[in-house]
Amino acid sequence: MSPAGASPAEAGRAAAKRRGTAARLGLMALPVAFFAVFFAYPVTAIVARGLKADGVWRLGRIGEVLAQSDVRQVLWFTTWQALVSTVLTLLVALPGAYVLARFDFPGRQLLRAVVTVPFVLPTVVVGTAFLALVGRGGLLDELWGVRLDTTVWAILLAHVFFNYAVVVRTVGGLWGQLDPRQEEAARMLGASRFTAWRTVTLPALAPAVAAAALMVFLFTFTSFGVVQILGGPTFATLEVEIYRQTSEIFDLSTAAVLTMIQFAAVGAILALHAWTVRRRETALRLVDASRTARRPHGAGQWALLAGVVATVAVLLLLPLAVLVERSFGAGLGHYRALTRDDGGVFLVAPIEAVGNSLGYAVAATAIAVVIGTLASAALTRRDAGRLVRGFDALLMLPLGVSAVTVGFGFLIALDEPPLDLRASWILVPLAQALVGVPFVVRTMLPVLRAVDVRLREAAAVLGASPWRVWREVDLPMVRRAVLVAAGFAFAVSLGEFGATVFIARPDNPTLPVAVARLLGRPGEINYGQAMALSTILMLVCAVALLLLERLRTDRSGEF
Repeated sequence: MSPAGASPAEAGRAAAKRRGTAARLGLMALPVAFFAVFFAYPVTAIVARGLKADGVWRLGRIGEVLAQSDVRQVLWFTTWQALVSTVLTLLVALPGAYVLARFDFPGRQLLRAVVTVPFVLPTVVVGTAFLALVGRGGLLDELWGVRLDTTVWAILLAHVFFNYAVVVRTVGGLWGQLDPRQEEAARMLGASRFTAWRTVTLPALAPAVAAAALMVFLFTFTSFGVVQILGGPTFATLEVEIYRQTSEIFDLSTAAVLTMIQFAAVGAILALHAWTVRRRETALRLVDASRTARRPHGAGQWALLAGVVATVAVLLLLPLAVLVERSFGAGLGHYRALTRDDGGVFLVAPIEAVGNSLGYAVAATAIAVVIGTLASAALTRRDAGRLVRGFDALLMLPLGVSAVTVGFGFLIALDEPPLDLRASWILVPLAQALVGVPFVVRTMLPVLRAVDVRLREAAAVLGASPWRVWREVDLPMVRRAVLVAAGFAFAVSLGEFGATVFIARPDNPTLPVAVARLLGRPGEINYGQAMALSTILMLVCAVALLLLERLRTDRSGEF
């Protein structure tokens, strides 16, 4: 018996728990070091460069920047367009979430994959696609003389296009797992269909709707590529303004203040998101999603399904189709032009950006999977305490903190031994991996938490080390999740633009950087090459996503 009078089994479980705690702290070591060196250090360095002079912090600069009318206009537009984009996305995407959650019909999995394609597309491609649809010389301009490139509506529509999948898969994933018998019971007690939905289903969905809305707000609040291409000189988000102040005006103090404002806003959004996720995990009784989907019946349900399919076709597929059509505007001429070095912006033929991007993305994926897998293993237990929950929030910060600041911070901070990486090719994959890690964690963590904890405890009590428990218990069950996580990290890394635009060298451009530079040059041939490169990038991302859908074991629809 132990000193506390516990049985040998209880003492064994206590010892196993202590070993598990020590193992979790060990697993966190490498991810924490990675984020400290390649995220916190560059961001801190660039902020300090802007707000520190002769060893003294110029905190009064914050008030000076906020007093500028153009900065207040940027803050207002950033917040306003994010709110409107979020509301529009919810209104457009919630019917799709219901259809994919509750209806079983031929082509359902294909529709789910098509819905998700825009989310993994690079923002540069999204901006280019809407430029081809609604911009000067675009499809709507040619047919009806309608141009939206000088208004905010093009930006709002592009944001709905990009974030449609966030709502459909986050809300639809939970909707498909809600037990429909609860709503049916309310109907049997005399409640109307709407009353039953409002009093039973809607409160249960509220945490998922809130989580999806917060993520959409986060992505649109920090929007860069879409606004950079469609907004022109008139509209700028905080991220675009940080880029302008850093690369065009060279006012690092203003950029630093804007970075701090964005960081504070993102921190608040992520804190709210974490709270909604905890509510969603603890407050519901869920069932197998495959048992809740039924074939549509009645004219109303078939009409709803048709409406969702039409929305997907017009909102999601039409811009991509126009993008492809514009890339073939001169037959194969624009694609042939990609193979020639014109001696302009690039030191190499633009087509080499394809190979560069694929190589960088593979390296970034390997880094993201290693870091994300270790972090997911450390976060597996929900009762691990505030330290681990804080670590989880840290992993999400790269999704919202200015990628422009991170990229420029790499150039400022990583320029001295032993971290003099400015001339190294690894700099680009490191920046891309920062964005890929959160997707690896969000993909693997639910699967790891679904593993019966008693299996781990039994193995630990029998003397297995934490590494052997992971190898023998967890790994066989999460092998497919690792592949899915790697696929998401690959797609996201392939399209990273905000940080890469600073650190990709002219002789090794990535696809998003090449597209943006081609769009910034006048001439039909440059425009056509940008469309061609965007089409290639879109096809690579779409193929990766379709392969992911075949690998997924969880069909609930969540990311």
